[in-house]
Amino acid sequence: MAPLLLTGCMLSPGKFTSELQLLADDTFAFSYTGEIQMLALSKLADLAENSDESFEAECYDDDFDVRECSAVEIAKQREEWDANAQERREKQAREAEQMRAFLGGIDPSDPEAAKELANRLERQRGWQRVEYRGDGLFDVEFAISGTLGHDFVFPTIERIQGFNAFVGVHLRDGDQIRIDAPGFVGQKDTNPMLGGAPLAAMAAMSEADDGGEMPRIVIPEGTFTIVTDGRILANNTDEGPAPHALGQSLSWRIGPATSQAPTALIAFD
Repeated sequence: MAPLLLTGCMLSPGKFTSELQLLADDTFAFSYTGEIQMLALSKLADLAENSDESFEAECYDDDFDVRECSAVEIAKQREEWDANAQERREKQAREAEQMRAFLGGIDPSDPEAAKELANRLERQRGWQRVEYRGDGLFDVEFAISGTLGHDFVFPTIERIQGFNAFVGVHLRDGDQIRIDAPGFVGQKDTNPMLGGAPLAAMAAMSEADDGGEMPRIVIPEGTFTIVTDGRILANNTDEGPAPHALGQSLSWRIGPATSQAPTALIAFD
């Protein structure tokens, strides 16, 4: 579980509405309103830290089905468990330090960690509202506009590098722009760290768990819209471009069953 958390900090959209405007005068506007979850700040991190501290013997038959362990087997497994206790503690300490480094110095076990992250976000341009709701879940309002002279990625967090992007806008030669939204997908087999099957499975587990241990896990659910006066060369919407006051629009409805991330290619020739 801890390596899972360390991969990209496991950022995921929850319920959201997002829009991207791309116009021929090189201006753009992007907005995102809704939920963002960082699992490194959820109870999942606590479960990862404490998951190796309870001993339970496991025995299997020739068909690899679980069977009851004998007293001798339990004693032997307990002896091995106790012998590896120091190694487990050192591994957890290393992973905790890696987590702090990944979070730009924020200690996820600190009760003030979420507040510190929210304050860091609100200092960045575009983050108009950041409210922490617990279990690593933030309710945010982000909006930014300007001239698109270089690639644009959302979200970015000061001092935190390498986590998964929700939306990427990439400038190509020939006055073309490619838009990919790898974070806006409910199921994905190619890269489970970007909201794929394991995340969806954990979300189902969190809803089914009655013991109160699993944190609430959100999966993307909302609408992503691109508005442009450029020439749409390619897109993977179900209905294609629709008329808009500024030109045309592309719209994707994202839910648990969404298996393809939104993508489009637009030319301004």
